[in-house]
Amino acid sequence: MYKNLKQLMDEAQALDYTVGAFNAHNLEMVPSMITAAKDAGSPIIIQTSVATAEYVGMKNFVAVCKSMAQDLLVDVDLHLDHAKSFDAIKEAIDAGYSSVMFDGSALPNKENMERARRVADYAHEHGVSVECEIGTIGGTEEGVTVKEGRYTDPQQAIAFLNNVDVEALAVGVGTHHGQFKSKTELNWPLIEELHKEISKPMVIHGGTGVNEADYHRLTENGFRKFNVGTELLVGWTRKAKEMFGQTEVNNSLRNNIEPCNQVVYDIVKHKSGLFLNKDAEVPINA
Repeated sequence: MYKNLKQLMDEAQALDYTVGAFNAHNLEMVPSMITAAKDAGSPIIIQTSVATAEYVGMKNFVAVCKSMAQDLLVDVDLHLDHAKSFDAIKEAIDAGYSSVMFDGSALPNKENMERARRVADYAHEHGVSVECEIGTIGGTEEGVTVKEGRYTDPQQAIAFLNNVDVEALAVGVGTHHGQFKSKTELNWPLIEELHKEISKPMVIHGGTGVNEADYHRLTENGFRKFNVGTELLVGWTRKAKEMFGQTEVNNSLRNNIEPCNQVVYDIVKHKSGLFLNKDAEVPINA
């Protein structure tokens, strides 16, 4: 079914698992992602940046996700990631996205809350879920760089949630966008404090840099949405460079693209299995 984030988070909370949120960097990736989730027996969040959504067309993403959710009988949420403007969020909601993220983390607290409330009011009127961010996640994503990350202040997060009705909260706990050459050191004392203080589902951004051995502990500490973007981008691009570098220019485009999509399938199935079943080790390329 085509669901919103609240529905997926409620189910994840009840059954104690995490849902993978995978960034689609083009439309080609989406069928492989949803098929992988189906084969893993997992729900999935397909998320797009504002720039990618504008490149492909928001309604095109909506059409593919709705169609595949129905045809494959898999729960799919289509999510707009890191949107900073109300206009972009409104456009996504009107196009049929089922959840959105308002990122006002760089704003003063009062302004962040005011803008987030406006987003939440409009989204909830249309049955759309909302994610917001307290603290900042450093690094580079979709060409946008945040030079320094900032840990989430638990009291600031509590104050935000007391004033804004959102379905999930992204927090800064040591991860970085765009990190794929090394692994991050998570701030576990902060994570455990946030878990004690916050009842809302929490979100990991910059998930590519997190050790897989830490996934289960994050689930146990209230993280229900886990973003993976850079690993998909790097994997798809490396395979594309390999394929196009060894074939003639008149080779079928499909023959070069299908191996790239297979890389995406393998990553999503592997991660989804780990997020869904804390006791299962799902080997990649299975």
